[in-house]
Amino acid sequence: MINFVEELTWRGMIQDIMPGTEKKLMEGPQAAYVGIDPTADSLHIGHLVSVMILKHFQRCGHKPIALVGGATGMIGDPSMKSAERNLLDEETLTHNVACLKAQLARFLDFDSDAPNKAELVNNYDWMKDYSFINFIRDIGKHITVNYMMAKDSVKKRLSRDSSEGMSFTEFSYQLMQGYDFYWLWKHKGCILQLGGSDQWGNITTGTELIRRMDGGEAFALTCPLIRKADGTKFGKTEKGNIWLDAERTSPYEFYQFWMNVADDDAERYIKIFTMLDRKTIEDLIAEHREDPGQRKLQKVLAREVTVMVHGRQAYDKAVEASQMLFSGNSEALRSLDEKTFLAVFGDVPSFDVPRAELPCGLLDLLAVKTGIFPSKGEARKMVQGNGVSLNKDKIADIDYQVGEKDIVNGHYILAQKGKKNYFIINVK
Repeated sequence: MINFVEELTWRGMIQDIMPGTEKKLMEGPQAAYVGIDPTADSLHIGHLVSVMILKHFQRCGHKPIALVGGATGMIGDPSMKSAERNLLDEETLTHNVACLKAQLARFLDFDSDAPNKAELVNNYDWMKDYSFINFIRDIGKHITVNYMMAKDSVKKRLSRDSSEGMSFTEFSYQLMQGYDFYWLWKHKGCILQLGGSDQWGNITTGTELIRRMDGGEAFALTCPLIRKADGTKFGKTEKGNIWLDAERTSPYEFYQFWMNVADDDAERYIKIFTMLDRKTIEDLIAEHREDPGQRKLQKVLAREVTVMVHGRQAYDKAVEASQMLFSGNSEALRSLDEKTFLAVFGDVPSFDVPRAELPCGLLDLLAVKTGIFPSKGEARKMVQGNGVSLNKDKIADIDYQVGEKDIVNGHYILAQKGKKNYFIINVK
């Protein structure tokens, strides 16, 4: 068997580990789980660390269990939160759970005949018929309030200057998560819970519940919360989270996120977010340090993660779109689907032009129907100086007529002034 703890250690993916965990895992195949609350219908790259840990766990010969928290998702985990979450209704949660299950199947083997094939579970299945009276009688009596209050996730929340305080609903979260671990230990032989370092308190509540209720032994392992080298939060951009769902974050934007990480971050991320082996990664880091300007590390990181999440075809399109920005390839531009086109150029200035006003003269389009140029005279000079392009094609004829032939994706004309100034003309 591959040593799971050893593998995670060199990758920098262990924050806390309960004594005896490594020894137990080397005794033979074991089962471990990661819990994910279905607060949205897609995972984001903040979840990807835990998912990668499960992927490594399966590769090392063990059985991964992905728990989608249909029940705990109705409550909301107070860990690292300054305010209580909005509670989701059952219909929304059911939809989110189904979407997350489909995404997780990209990373883990659920369908083979292997003895360690992955399993998906939903804690709503064992919590939905558990009455409140029975739960506090059977489970609640084993964990004291003093024990729960000592957890960092509770202490930090209560110490914040907040008029809202912490509801009993949130306070009970760690008991429910602890019961999840107990249920999986009892019914699925799951001896290990994995998660982010902010989950240590909730996870160890589970190991304590297993010990107190049945005298059983269970283990805990957490990974560090990922930060950028400058200390800011990982996975956030001006537009918000980087999602794994292509409808929320396009493959092009996803690819660009990894391409644009800092050198120090790239050295850490390539260990955490790819399955490349140690020698390959160490060689890449050495090569990158010799010539950082080539951004070899970012290119390999972006390739590996984008292919893993979105597939090879989406990755190839993202690379093509990136290269198209720096080339004069009009065919490549016209081959972009609308979503990728808007992902590449969605932030550039845009102007609306009624379709009925086409065809029209180039100078009229650039200086009258839009504000790309302040006057026809300036537009004329730039055109004659070979400084204007439509859809990556240079236009040197001041009498050029712009029409349907110049529209891409049925709605857009990409105008370029000089080398770096892009404008979208929306034909409506």
